[in-house]
Amino acid sequence: MSQALSLAQKASSRTKPNPYVGCVIVKGSNIIGQGYHSKAGERHAEIIAIEDAGEFARNADLYVTLEPCAHYGKTPPCIKSIISAGIKRVFIAMEDPNPLVKGKGISILRENNIEVITGILVEQATEINLGFITRMRLGRPYIRSKIAASLDGKTSLMGGESKWISSEDSRKDVQIWREKSCAILTGVGTVNYDDPNMTVRHISAKKQPLRVIVDTNLSVDLNSKILAQENILLVYGRDPKNKLKSLLDLKVNTLCLPLDKKKIHLHKLMEYLAETEINNLWVEAGPNLNGSLLELGLIDELITYIAPILLGGNANSMFNNPVLKLVKNKIQLKLHDVRSVGPDLRIQSRVIR
Repeated sequence: MSQALSLAQKASSRTKPNPYVGCVIVKGSNIIGQGYHSKAGERHAEIIAIEDAGEFARNADLYVTLEPCAHYGKTPPCIKSIISAGIKRVFIAMEDPNPLVKGKGISILRENNIEVITGILVEQATEINLGFITRMRLGRPYIRSKIAASLDGKTSLMGGESKWISSEDSRKDVQIWREKSCAILTGVGTVNYDDPNMTVRHISAKKQPLRVIVDTNLSVDLNSKILAQENILLVYGRDPKNKLKSLLDLKVNTLCLPLDKKKIHLHKLMEYLAETEINNLWVEAGPNLNGSLLELGLIDELITYIAPILLGGNANSMFNNPVLKLVKNKIQLKLHDVRSVGPDLRIQSRVIR
């Protein structure tokens, strides 16, 4: 199963919105077939492994990181091929949380006299598919927020200047996280002040993640570089300055959502992103949007780049919300990974719920 998990992680971001899946077929003490799902719409890991094993698959054991599918999607159900190949036993890391599958694949295999063993390296299998699992179970993406901060916890000077707090090494590291993500979320304040591209530097324009801009009152600067790009979604609630027509003329995709306390209803936004099959959402925003997400329980993980600098007392902090009155109400985090990136420290932590 460990080998199957390693294979699953060879997949690139082209599998979006599908999960990462790896499969190994064993006979005796020999691996006779293996494969992983490499691109949405193409063959699944089990099919590739069975084809790799050929006629030797009969009476062999199959190890797979996620329950084989039992429904027709862009490809036929994998369980039919497993049954036809004459596989004797199937070892599954975890049940598929997709309601279209969720135990059905296991049941059909058992009905066809194939022994099924589940629950092997579940934590590792869950880890590689956090986005897919969160979307299936909670109806929203898995949300990571990236923050570059000084050692005294500041993210920009009082006037908004923030270039550059973190090092070039950290900014290169961010590119890897952006590419892993299905969408990147930012606020209109960041767009108007920094005029960012929010792109993955080394991939083409057509393959860029969806860039989502939260702009409650359509206050975006129409000359912003990001508006000239493909794969942009501007989310708004009101249009007091009649900018919508100009944005449509620029061929910017827009989405109007209801307001919650005079701000975009962020839960509704996450529901929409889940419906459009966004598994992993990467947030690069200021303390207002980050604070709102944190207050609503919509941040799962923080990727914080701490630079060995100090910005002083009147600089902006990481979050403007929530405002806590008692220490016992503190938001607790669990450290997941801590490492040096150039001169900076990257802290990967997860919100404890």
